[in-house]
Amino acid sequence: MTKILNKFSKTFLILALASITAAVAYNYYQKNKIVPLSKSWEKVIPHQEIPKGLVSLKSEDCGTCHTEHYKEWSVSTHAHAWTDEQFQAELRKETSPFLCINCHVPLQNQQEFIVTGLKAGDIYQPVKTKNARFDKALQQEGINCASCHVRNGQIIGTQGTGLAPHPVKKDPKALDETMCMSCHNASAVVTPELVCTFQTGDEWKAGPYYGKKNCVSCHLEEVERPLVAGYPVRKSHRHYFAGSGIPKHKNLPSIGQNGLEVLNDQNLIIDTKDKTLNLNLGLKNTKAGHRVPSGDPERFILVTYRLFNEKNKQIDSVVHRIGEIWEWYPKAKKIADNNIDPLETRPVPYSKTGLKAGKYTLKIMVTKHRMDPKTAAYNKLSADYPLFIEMYRKEYKVRI
Repeated sequence: MTKILNKFSKTFLILALASITAAVAYNYYQKNKIVPLSKSWEKVIPHQEIPKGLVSLKSEDCGTCHTEHYKEWSVSTHAHAWTDEQFQAELRKETSPFLCINCHVPLQNQQEFIVTGLKAGDIYQPVKTKNARFDKALQQEGINCASCHVRNGQIIGTQGTGLAPHPVKKDPKALDETMCMSCHNASAVVTPELVCTFQTGDEWKAGPYYGKKNCVSCHLEEVERPLVAGYPVRKSHRHYFAGSGIPKHKNLPSIGQNGLEVLNDQNLIIDTKDKTLNLNLGLKNTKAGHRVPSGDPERFILVTYRLFNEKNKQIDSVVHRIGEIWEWYPKAKKIADNNIDPLETRPVPYSKTGLKAGKYTLKIMVTKHRMDPKTAAYNKLSADYPLFIEMYRKEYKVRI
């Protein structure tokens, strides 16, 4: 009986050890299992070789011939996508995952590492190798000409030409709104407190211009001009990529595509009997195919009224805020959203009662903001980084 029990004990021990070993091995595999990249914002445009006839992929070199296109691009937000002070501040944070750079430098040529997958699907454990063909100078150009126009040794264009000294492929669909939305319509929960949310594409699809106008229609204005000096005049596009109009540096111009129209700004009602002022001002999203503001959830618009007495002392102030409000910690969630839909008119009225007889000045200002000063201070942004632009200003001199 003792021999039988000993034999059973040994067998049980072997099976138990085998089970433990299998469990450990399974857990190790699960922990180190490489999950392939699947989402568009996890991936980059594969390495692109320099097409024949070109000396590099740099926009600076494209500008040797395409001078006007280069001048326009060089002051655009695309050109400063990598060097953007706010983006670099976000990138330095420990919570910043690898994929944040994919929209700001979309070519593999521009990235120091090649990411092939994620350990156990963890966004903070990318499987990466050193990129032997990394081009640091190209990285500084952010979203450059090659980001959109170079694929498989060819220059992608909307019309094609037999005059170019480099290979050209006519492929207008490759340059339509789908390319824009690969970055401007990204929505991902990276961690509970880190959310990437850019839903401009979805807003456009849900709006009245879907199927009639697209991103290119508004943000790359059509123009008749030579592609290269001395070439025939033909249809082309401006390459400012006009957007919010808030520049990335105080020395850069404001290139805006303002979709808002101020309404009823001539209709200030002065009631001397009841000693009141009333102005039923409105903002209408007349041109934008998406909501305003759109994109980064930290953007907002302020309509500010300030009333001064005849001694130039401010006696009243009213502020209307248009934009999203988020709580970022401990879990990112949207608290409120009053962005203006396409073709919507938003009342932003002013009313003041109980005034004494005398002279008054009512000042109105509409401003568009990238972020609030508190966020800028948290990110340690310099004084050279513009936080807002003025969209509209008006002043009334009134007597009660």
